[in-house]
Amino acid sequence: MEGKINVKKNNLSNSNASYEAKKLFEYICGIYGNNILSGQQESDWKAPANDELDYIREKTGKLPAIRGLDYINEDYEGVNKRSIEWWEKGGIVSICWHWGSPPNGIGYESSKGTINLEEALTEGTDLYNGMIAKMDDVAKQLKKLQDARVPILWRPFHEFDGAWFWWGGKGGSEQFIKLWRLMYDRYTKYHGLNHLIWVLGYSGKIKNGWYPGNDYVDIAGADTYNSVPQTELYQKVIDIVGKKMPVAFHECGPIPNPDEMIENGGKMGVVFNMAYHSH
Repeated sequence: MEGKINVKKNNLSNSNASYEAKKLFEYICGIYGNNILSGQQESDWKAPANDELDYIREKTGKLPAIRGLDYINEDYEGVNKRSIEWWEKGGIVSICWHWGSPPNGIGYESSKGTINLEEALTEGTDLYNGMIAKMDDVAKQLKKLQDARVPILWRPFHEFDGAWFWWGGKGGSEQFIKLWRLMYDRYTKYHGLNHLIWVLGYSGKIKNGWYPGNDYVDIAGADTYNSVPQTELYQKVIDIVGKKMPVAFHECGPIPNPDEMIENGGKMGVVFNMAYHSH
């Protein structure tokens, strides 16, 4: 492909990345710009966990490559079980976390709350201690997937540059970058979670000044529920993160046409099609 992005290969931000994470990332980089991986977000908080996927298989005879899961309601056992099953069947696992407002919030509505991020990021405060405790609880759940040798496209703090989640626009870009780096360092260095491929998910706004840096990100992307292809969206992400990593359309509504995306220059090589209501 003319002008193909020269993504890094087998060069994750975490130098201690697991064999499985390296191989998955190498695969993604190897097909990037030439092929598209589709995905579907399960919506187990509204319907049976396989509802969306069963519908896709019924209509197409196929399943997507990527299954999106969410620790949204602390169904850790269920999410981990489905993650392991999907990986063992040859699929790719992506996990996000609609993290309820610290210290004790749970669920989607709570994730849209507001906290004092400066206080939350100040060591020794009650809010900091509560936030770290919850972060550590989820690390223990991710460790179970590492023990099962399942690499994860880990997509925390998504749509951070929007103004609707406590970790994002409500607290400002400087605090968000600190928060992202805090989780990254705690998960990789303190907990030794080496099976994570870190996916940074912008909203459709794609604001400058929110990027944590190349040492903390493996795949960048953005989302929108507007019509596709999203050539402009893709280019805005490239302008921020450069051409050394894959760029993903990590969440969308209307399903993009792969041929149209490539023909129009929207070469988003990995599509995380995580529309919550596909039928």
